[in-house]
Formats: sequence, structure tokens, C-alpha cells
Amino acid sequence: MTGVADPQQAARNLERRQQHHEADVVVVGAGVFGCAIAFALANQGRSVILLERWMHEPDRIVGELLQPGGVDALKKLGLEGCLEGIDAVPCYGYHLLYRGEELSFLYPPRTSDGGVVVGAGSKKEANGYANGDSKKPARPEGRSFHHGRFIMQLRKACMGHPNISIFETEVTATIKGEHSDAVLGVETRTKDPETGKKTPDCFFGQLTVIADGYASIFRKELLGTAPVVRSKFYALELIDCPFPPSNHGHVVIGDQVLALLYQIGTHETRALIDVPPNHPAASPANGGVRGYIQNVVLPALPPPVQPSVHAALADGKIPKSMPNSWLPSQKQTRHDGVVLLGDAHNMRHPLTGGGMTVAFNDAVLLASLLDPRHVPSLADHAAVRAAMADFHWRRKSLTSIINVLAQALYSLFAADDWQLRALQRGCFRYFQRGWTDEPVAMLGGILRRPLTLAYHFFSVAFLAIWLNVLDVCGGSVVGILMLPVALVQALLILWKACVVFLPVLGTELR
Repeated sequence: MTGVADPQQAARNLERRQQHHEADVVVVGAGVFGCAIAFALANQGRSVILLERWMHEPDRIVGELLQPGGVDALKKLGLEGCLEGIDAVPCYGYHLLYRGEELSFLYPPRTSDGGVVVGAGSKKEANGYANGDSKKPARPEGRSFHHGRFIMQLRKACMGHPNISIFETEVTATIKGEHSDAVLGVETRTKDPETGKKTPDCFFGQLTVIADGYASIFRKELLGTAPVVRSKFYALELIDCPFPPSNHGHVVIGDQVLALLYQIGTHETRALIDVPPNHPAASPANGGVRGYIQNVVLPALPPPVQPSVHAALADGKIPKSMPNSWLPSQKQTRHDGVVLLGDAHNMRHPLTGGGMTVAFNDAVLLASLLDPRHVPSLADHAAVRAAMADFHWRRKSLTSIINVLAQALYSLFAADDWQLRALQRGCFRYFQRGWTDEPVAMLGGILRRPLTLAYHFFSVAFLAIWLNVLDVCGGSVVGILMLPVALVQALLILWKACVVFLPVLGTELR
């Protein structure tokens, strides 16, 4: 472990944290990002206070798939051990079930220049990479798991760090100085375990890092933004559910159906079912969400999976849900002494499972920019502002890809008009032709080339246009008379592709 001060300094820092509630850094929220940044800064010798409202194991239905790019970042943080002992399942790629047709593909091997091996081989050959064939480069590996178990491992790592003190307390407000607007720390309410009463408390740091999640109470104050919710994921936990190929994330696309399935343990598989707001098939008259799952989603699932879904619905309860939110990032240079990060700062649709990958890579980047060699004192607000300005742009080589992919693919996979359905088909046919290596590498957070994303997206659009022209014209001499109609439809499909892709990309360029 790095960054441990000499024994006397460590004792003084511990006393400051425990007795006076003072540290170099106060981190609000012991979730994915909060634990990661607390551990990273503590490794640099910073004295860190980590605050969490509730230290019990969380029970959430997202944050269960860590892409290979996230696994890489976890290793850089020194937290890779948190993936052990929680029955985490390796994930090597994706399996797509599109209106009865199936296609599977794996994360491609990486090259030394930050690219990936394109056309790395067949599925059979690819299994050799995953299984450790010494003659071929190893395939990247993601992990899926129970979210709560993983969080408890992260917290355990922070508890064991000599530079971190953790307090179970509810943060209610920031504290500002009398003569400036700089944030000095936070006000909290701490519950007395004996009486159950909550008493006021305060914690002070040179820098306050707030990572209080998707329902942040500080977002409006510090960013002035609010997430946009387009749908909800409803979750089922399937027991001993057979769904080959194993060690893949499964995406099921059908008529009005979008569902994700992936193992989160040896016997457990998570099913996330997208339900758009006010969908007629999910109305109370049609049985609500349960009726939607039973009547619309279940028939689109493979027959071997259906008994497990029936069993998961047998309790008669409405499945747990989570809003699918879109929140573009904002530059944070306006407020001295405080930054807001994690899901409180930036969210994307969880379809592609990129949230934790973004969080861990953000922690790696921010810790490098705040390294004591560059920013000796976190009380130097000008230096921190400069670091945050750099952070805003440098993170986009990864986050712009994951954010745009998540929003664009959701629009395609949850298609609700004929142009989007044309693009949806074009996407599947594109993958079917074997052009998957770079797209899946971007999904996995291992290829950081935004222009490559634009190339593949519009390649899908033009393939969709060509397939639609073939459908309209029919490939016959008479069909040539329909060419004007096909050309008009081509423009409409291209326009829809631009509407889906360019506005989201535009938010990433700000």
C-alpha cells in the first residue's frame, strides 16, 4: 500500500479525523465512485473522511456488470481484490437475440497502441483466448455480480486503509465560509445507536467530494441540472436459468420488447426489462407491469428461459424498478472547495452497462490530476479548478463513447417508429456481417476513439438505408418504379440517424 505517512503523522491525522472531524478530503457517499476516489486519494497520502448514510449492504438492481475497461481501472486503483469472494461471474462478450435470430460476439484482444485486433477469429478461436491459450492474446474480461456484495468489498477495502476513517451519518448540507462561498465541509445528522435520535454533526476538509448517487440532493445546488428519465428497468432474479452461451450479456429485442439478462452469481441471473412510461400494454387494465412482462416480454424470450421467469413472477409482487436516466456532464469550476461526481454528475442509460466503468476511470483520472506532486495542497482552489477543467475534457475520450452508445443504442433497440426499426435491423445485420470487434470494444470501455464510434454508427445507417431500398424496390424491373419512394425513405432514415446520434454527441462536446 502506498501513501502511508510516518507513524507519528498517521496518528495525528487519525486523531484529526476521529476527534475533530477534519481531513484533507471529505467524501460523501460510500458507493462505487465514493469508495474508489477515497481509496485512490488515500493511497497518495491524503487524509480522507468517508461518509455514508447507511453502511448496510445495499440492495440495488443496477451496477451489476463491470465492463473490461472498468476491470482495468479497478486494477489501477489497487482494488481488483474486491471482485473476489463475491461469486462474480466472468463476462466475455454479448449475445443478441433479435426477433428470433441469434448472434454472439466477444470482446476483441487489445493492441499495444490502444486499439483492438479486428477480425480476431471465429467464436471457436475466440474461446481459446478466453480460456488462456498461450499462443494468442488474452481476451478482455468483464465481471457481473450482486451489486451489494461488491459495494461491501469496496467499503471493506476503505475500512482497512490507514488514511481513511468512515462515519455512518446522513449528510444534509454544505458548510461555507463567512467571507467567501468556498465549501469548507458538510453538515450531517448522526443517529445514536442506543436512543435512535439523530444529532447534528460537522465534517471539514480542504476538498469535499460529493458522490451521493442518482438521487443526489446536492445536484441542483452545485450543477443546476436534472436527469431526464425515458423509461424504467424492472428487475427479476432468475434461479438456475439456462441461457447459452454462458459468460455473456444477453440482449433480447422483439416487437415492443427490450430485455437484458446476465448472470450475477453461480445460480442467479438478472433480468432487466425495459418498460416505457404510459405504455398501453402496461396499463392497469392489462395487468400493469406484470401483465406487460407476461403478455409481451415472455413470448419473446427463448422457451428454456420462460419457466424461470414464471417462477420469478410467482410471488405476485411488482418487480423492483430503477429509472433509466440521462444526465450530461457539466464542467465544475464554479464552486471552490467542492466537486460533485459519480451518478450525481453524469448518467447514461444502463443498457450498455457502462456506469461503473465510467466511475472507476473517473476516479483514476481525477486522482492523477490531484496527485500531490501537481497539487500539493487541496486548499489551493485555483489548482483544483485547473485540475477539474482538465478532468472535464480528458475523461471524454472514454465517457463520450459510453454515453453516446448508451443513448443511441437505446433509441434503436427500443424503436417506436419505422425509421428506428429500419436502423435497428441495420444494426443487427451490421453485426451479423462480422463488423463487431470495434463496436463491442467501445461498449466494453477498451477502445477510446470517438471518431471510430461515428464511423460505425453511420455505417449502420447506410446499411439500413440499403436494406430498405432492396425491400422497397424488390429487386425486380418493376421495382425500379419505386426508387423515388425508396430515396425519400432513405433521407428519412438518415435524418432519424442524425437526430438520434448528433444531439447526444453535441452534449459531449460541451
